Amino acid sequence: MTKELPGAGDQRHSQLLRGVLDLCLLALVAERPRYGYECVEALGGHGLDLVSEGSIYPLLARMERAGLVEGFRAPSASGGPPRKYYRLTPAGHAELTTGRAAWDTFRAAVCRTLADRASAPTTDDGEHSA
Repeated sequence: MTKELPGAGDQRHSQLLRGVLDLCLLALVAERPRYGYECVEALGGHGLDLVSEGSIYPLLARMERAGLVEGFRAPSASGGPPRKYYRLTPAGHAELTTGRAAWDTFRAAVCRTLADRASAPTTDDGEHSA
C-alpha cells in the first residue's frame, strides 16, 4: 500500500494513512478530475509522500466499482496517449461529506486522548483537572 521506508514512525504514519486514504482521494478528486499519478503527486504535496502509484490505482478501481468515482479518458496535456481521469459521482460526494464528519469526530477524540496532561494542574487527590 505504501512505499517502503524504515523506522517505527514511518510505519505508524503508513498505518494511519491506510485508514483515511480513500477519503483523501475523494477530497482530491472533488477539487477537480484527476488521474492516478496526479493523485500521488498531490498527496505528496500535502505531506503524504508514503503513497505509491501501486496503492492508488487499485483503490481508485475499487472506488469506481463502488460507484464513488467514475473514470473517463481525456487527452494528455503532454501530448501522450489519453489518460484515465476520475471524477466524483453523487454517491462519492455523499461519501466524502459523511467521511469528513466521521474524521472530524475521530480526530477530535484522538486529540483529546493524546493531549499532554502532564502539565495540567492536579486536584488534591492527584487527578488532573479540566
